[in-house]
Amino acid sequence: MTPERFSKLISVLNRRQPDLTLLTDQMHKPRNIAALVRTADAFGLMRVHMVWAKNGAQRPYRGTAMGSQQWVELCQHSCMNSAIQDLKAGGHQILAAHLSDQAVDYREIDYTRPTVLLLGNEKSGVSESAARLADRHIIIPMMGMVESFNVSVAAAVILAEARHQRAGQGMYATSRLEEDEYWETFFRWAHPKVAGFCQQRGIAFPPVDRETGEIIDASGWYASIRSCSSSS
Repeated sequence: MTPERFSKLISVLNRRQPDLTLLTDQMHKPRNIAALVRTADAFGLMRVHMVWAKNGAQRPYRGTAMGSQQWVELCQHSCMNSAIQDLKAGGHQILAAHLSDQAVDYREIDYTRPTVLLLGNEKSGVSESAARLADRHIIIPMMGMVESFNVSVAAAVILAEARHQRAGQGMYATSRLEEDEYWETFFRWAHPKVAGFCQQRGIAFPPVDRETGEIIDASGWYASIRSCSSSS
């Protein structure tokens, strides 16, 4: 691993926001999900949570998504109710991008709090059942004839405000990840093939040198794995 790559991975990890995330409500177009994942990565999100359309296939990503998915964890939930309950249990406020009588300008929200941005599908937006579970509804004021942005554009506009607020509070200035999660994420990013090998076999990641990012005694680790495989 080059020093430049190591430095880049560490720099990105140091700006990750574990308590800012997206939750999609029955989206089904892979290109839109891909755009959301790319947007999430650009604003330093660790994860995107998804509840799939009931009649939609969970298709693999192509092109743009494959690059971004390496850096953003995709968390799938069986239903919206359990997804929101789990996220609320983690202390998050749930903000639905949803036009209603209770909706407020997205800039009136405090995004320095643990936050989930709930986004609806391409045709009908956030479902009424999901909207009822949200803590607040937010809108982006429109100055033209159209009533809304494309979902990935809307996410980018709102996340830009979240980044502005969080940067003002120094939340991008230092790592906010727990140490174990930090280095496990680093390993998956820096050594994806080895990480995949370990995850498939249920074995721990080998230790890395925290000054260079390289696997410590890689040849010895590989030899021990081969030895275990041959004796089993």
